[in-house]
Amino acid sequence: MFINGIGTAVPETRYSQAECWAALESSERLQQLVPRSRAILRKVLLGRNGIETRHLALAPLTEAFQVSPDALQARFNRHAPQLATDAALRSLQETGLKAHDIDAVLISTCTGYLCPGLTSYVSERLGLRSDAQLLDLVGQGCGAAIPNLRTGEALIRAGARHALCICVEVCSGAYYLDDDPGVLVSACLFGDGAAAAVVSAEPMPNRRKVEWRIAETVCSPAERDLLRFESVGGMLRNILSVRVPDIAARHAAAVLDHALGRAGIDRSEIAGWILHSGGRDVLNALNGVWGLSAEDTRWSSEVLRRFGNMSSPSCLFALRDALAGGHPAGLWWLASFGAGFTSHGALLKVGS
Repeated sequence: MFINGIGTAVPETRYSQAECWAALESSERLQQLVPRSRAILRKVLLGRNGIETRHLALAPLTEAFQVSPDALQARFNRHAPQLATDAALRSLQETGLKAHDIDAVLISTCTGYLCPGLTSYVSERLGLRSDAQLLDLVGQGCGAAIPNLRTGEALIRAGARHALCICVEVCSGAYYLDDDPGVLVSACLFGDGAAAAVVSAEPMPNRRKVEWRIAETVCSPAERDLLRFESVGGMLRNILSVRVPDIAARHAAAVLDHALGRAGIDRSEIAGWILHSGGRDVLNALNGVWGLSAEDTRWSSEVLRRFGNMSSPSCLFALRDALAGGHPAGLWWLASFGAGFTSHGALLKVGS
């Protein structure tokens, strides 16, 4: 399988972390929190946590305080199909393919629910053939991009010529403030966005060749409760443990070791590191376990700086930037992780 084009999309409205704090500081909601919670929000939004701006489906920003099941679901319904469609169109433009060339669409999301799923709405907006296979993948959280691509690989092996693998998250449709530190930090880290990759049986001419070699996954259900969504009053509430960076690093290291063992290569042969931008502490933990430098993970850090943690699309944003930015050819490691607790990785062979 080959990844032939990546398109991305974010809401037009972009906010600095300082703007988010200013809106929060003037809201009644802040005063309903205990002093410790207010201090956490101020520290994360105004401190150096690797994030400068986020794109949010909020206009104005005070929409964030309209917290009801209907308001949050309406935000997802309004923005998720359009973001996914925009990312898909850009990926098609990169490859020169048309909508009728696509044999399958796979969409991953965890920040909202539709039935029929997002694939119904996106395929209609793209004008896909009526016999295109549509698969909606849910519940995989931040790590969903690689399982999505692996499913695309299975369809390519089964005879599909081209598939669209899409990740879209309207994280602002799942913001929930209370006095739990994990909930508060989540509201300060996550942004909205979508990424789409065209995967094909053959590489496209006149493009950097990105060959999907092997992939690995580790799932640790014993740690499921440290990173997941729960439903409270009909609304999604994020649970985020302070242990997540260390857990992510430990499982990511195991996934890489398994993959390298299967491939018969040494870690020193990896020329590019494309990692899920889960947060500054997560990237620091990954750098530590693998002995990487800030330069090694600059693509992921830059995505985090500009967009925050967008959940499942994040690592595809970093892959797009590394390809466009001329990162040296060779073997690249693509990694994602999230709810489950699950960790995923894929070995890519990238041309010049």
